[in-house]
Amino acid sequence: MKPMIEFTPENRYGHRVLLTPGPLTTTASVRAAMRDDIGTWDDDAIELVREIRAALVELANGDDLTCTLMQGSGSMGVECVLGSAIPRNAAKVLILNNGAYGVRMIRSCRALGIPFVEMRDSEEETHDPARVEKILMEDASITHVAAVHCETTTGLVNPLREIGLAVARQKRRFTVDAISSFGAYATGVGADIDFSAGPIDHLVGSSNKCVEGVPGFSFIISRRAAVEECAGNARSYALDLHDQWHGFETRGKFRFTPPTHVLMAFRQALRELRAEGGVPARERRYKDNRDTLIAGMKKLGFEPLIPASIQSHIITTFLFPTPHFNFDRFYRQLRELGYIIYPGKLTHRDTFRIGNIGSIGRCEIEGLLGAIAKVTAGSSAAR
Repeated sequence: MKPMIEFTPENRYGHRVLLTPGPLTTTASVRAAMRDDIGTWDDDAIELVREIRAALVELANGDDLTCTLMQGSGSMGVECVLGSAIPRNAAKVLILNNGAYGVRMIRSCRALGIPFVEMRDSEEETHDPARVEKILMEDASITHVAAVHCETTTGLVNPLREIGLAVARQKRRFTVDAISSFGAYATGVGADIDFSAGPIDHLVGSSNKCVEGVPGFSFIISRRAAVEECAGNARSYALDLHDQWHGFETRGKFRFTPPTHVLMAFRQALRELRAEGGVPARERRYKDNRDTLIAGMKKLGFEPLIPASIQSHIITTFLFPTPHFNFDRFYRQLRELGYIIYPGKLTHRDTFRIGNIGSIGRCEIEGLLGAIAKVTAGSSAAR
């Protein structure tokens, strides 16, 4: 089987296999799309933005949706939504937290002065929709709920649709961080990402995740009525969701300088997603990556942290095989062989993480497993 990308020791920079949750390995054609320059006022740039917005709305597979592109990282997109969707008065958000990205939403709310309450769960457990509903029933002052779909701290996937239905029954508003999952999980009625369950008001994604583009902007897919209601709420001039959206609707343009090269790469990535067979095909490939990885790692003595029942196909967390395992050495040795993995994010357990997403397939996963077998031979990485 031919690898999806080539790695040569003589020209390693930019050609390693990134087994991370983003930035991730991209195709040569996505990278090549950034070679040309484009003017921000040009008709080509307006058409570029139009095509991207329309494609993302189509991927979301919901009714009366619209899309806003926002310069910066996914976390900036989340902060944009939190700071714009929650009214300045008589509003409070319930933040569901079972990992680093729930914590990040809490920090955004503190910085913006947004009233919030936290529902905290273990980093190794998914949120219980019944508990969400109970909190909402007992606190009438909560007006909004914010949740992370795939928490890449550990790689678990929260029951987003069931949480949304609980939010809907209690007639609250719902914001979703789907930065690590959008493009790799099914959308539509009854699917993992279901805009009718909640209904989801705003969903945040990022250019450098499962669509397989490069870093540079986030995107917010919103119910049209919900984004219209954001007018006048924003706590930030630059991260004003309504004003940014209004600029796209009226002029087809970003308010401020757009990441033009990143947008061109993303358009190419969207086209390649479509050519691959859409989200269902990409989901199958990522699941095969995950299953091949976990089976191979177990043979090498590495156990996954998260049970299979809640394990995403985005990133997998593995426990250190021994108390004396030297991750830094392990990382460096794999890097020299052309593979980049991630350290762990847990504070209470020693772990590391391996991403299953990006322009990689079984060949790259098997190559990684071979590299791990090589560097762990004789327990050299554990000393």
